[in-house]
Amino acid sequence: MYRFLLTRQWVILTLVGLALIPAMVRLGFWQLHRHEARVAHNDQIAAALDRATVPVDRLTGVGREVPGRDRYRSVRASGTFDTAHEVVVRQRTAADESSIGYFVLTPLRQSDGSRLLVNRGWIPAGDDLTRFPDVPAAPRGEVTVTGRLMPDETTASSGIKDREGLPSRQVMLMNSRQLAREVSGPVLGGYVQLTDLSPKPSGRQPELVPSPDHDSIGPHMAYAVQWWLFAAGVPVGWVVLVRRERRDRAEGRVTGTSDGTSSTSGTATGPGTGPGAGPEGDPGPAKGGSPGGSTDAGSGTTTGPHEEGGTPGDAPEDVDKDADGAPAGETPTDSELGAHS
Repeated sequence: MYRFLLTRQWVILTLVGLALIPAMVRLGFWQLHRHEARVAHNDQIAAALDRATVPVDRLTGVGREVPGRDRYRSVRASGTFDTAHEVVVRQRTAADESSIGYFVLTPLRQSDGSRLLVNRGWIPAGDDLTRFPDVPAAPRGEVTVTGRLMPDETTASSGIKDREGLPSRQVMLMNSRQLAREVSGPVLGGYVQLTDLSPKPSGRQPELVPSPDHDSIGPHMAYAVQWWLFAAGVPVGWVVLVRRERRDRAEGRVTGTSDGTSSTSGTATGPGTGPGAGPEGDPGPAKGGSPGGSTDAGSGTTTGPHEEGGTPGDAPEDVDKDADGAPAGETPTDSELGAHS
């Protein structure tokens, strides 16, 4: 009944299905883990943003790396902007996530001589990317900046390739170690995304970097459920295909049997095979005829010594005769002519 499952086609189909099930289950758990990581990331951001603002030197220092737990922590620092060592960061998007431009990175010189890199915000790119763009001037004099502490960018962490040979005062990454070679003086690890500046600057200023999104969780959970549904659908689909194949094969056997029976019953019987045949296969007497008769193969009529109902020796009445009494088509002899005269 199910021997067709041993055919090459069904063996291959079954093995493919068995391989797909664990693969889809693993893909579902992979998406689940991404969902959990996204939720944990959102919780970390929310917790960091809710914590109180602290002086920047409590969380970072010269040559130090900003730990992941302090990412997005609100910090405060005071000093004057060092616009002589200001640089722009290429290929950065605005708050609309579609416009490409620059981030303005300006060192803040603190009272102890150390520098803190401050991302003042986004500006659009000009027509000539080889020239330093038109950057809004930073406030002069003593200022107090408040912002979100961020770790140094690297190619591994950001996915941005660090290119060499860029125009003057243009960089690809916000990295304190790299910029320390250009700045005269120690530089604190990491950088700060500006959120507030006191006193308030006048005139045009770069567009502030928006607060990180920590509400959306993405489609990862939905993808996980989809992969698991696909895994459950493989055996269900296999059973459906098996049942359909079994039904089609059964219907094919029934159709073949019916066709064979019709062909046998409609076959004409040959000589010696019909009813009334003799024991050796000789044909019996024709229906309505008499013994000794024969059947005209051409007309199907039976002829013999006498017709049914006649007497032996009587000639058939349907034989044509001419006027002289002879059968039509025969010439009378001389004796017969003399007798008539």
